[in-house]
Amino acid sequence: MIGRRSFLRNAAALGAAAAVGVGFAKPGAAGTDCIRPPGALPEDDFISTCIRCGRCADACPNRAITTFTAVTGAPFSMRPGPGEEGTPVVFPRQQACNLCAGAKSEHLCCTAACPSGALRLVRREADEIRARVSMGRAHLDENLCYSYNGRCCGVCIRACPFTSKALRAGMCETPRLDPSWCVGCGLCERACIRYPQAIVVIPDRERRS
Repeated sequence: MIGRRSFLRNAAALGAAAAVGVGFAKPGAAGTDCIRPPGALPEDDFISTCIRCGRCADACPNRAITTFTAVTGAPFSMRPGPGEEGTPVVFPRQQACNLCAGAKSEHLCCTAACPSGALRLVRREADEIRARVSMGRAHLDENLCYSYNGRCCGVCIRACPFTSKALRAGMCETPRLDPSWCVGCGLCERACIRYPQAIVVIPDRERRS
């Protein structure tokens, strides 16, 4: 399973980001798009398979999963598209997926709770998460990032569950992305203290098989 110490460190980084980010980051007011929970089928299959039961949201220990409606999407200027009403989504800027850090479940909790197979069962182990989870990919705007503009930050790096893999620190804590390791959990986007945030997750509508 993913190392407990790593997730505790990441949780501390997120707490620090929330404290430092007052006046900069405004959760609920920004974000590129919503993403699907981990283990989701490709989009068309997901929409046709999901029964809109809400069990994945109830099982999520980080309360990251919400039901997609005009109301929940309103702060992000988003409305459900055809067939999306009532399906589960994650708005990373509001609350990111922490890959069940600290949970006692053998599997990612939402995937274990899904009764329809819209979310495929994923073991809570780093190798399997990397192989089977593809919520999206982080995208960095160096023009907005503090560390690329003379103000060392690095909060996103410390928030990443795959630190030194998906995100590693360059000179002055400039974030260096490796897309092959990124699963799109959104922890970097949630942690970013810049407003608008310098790093966002671009949803993966295809996802890994």
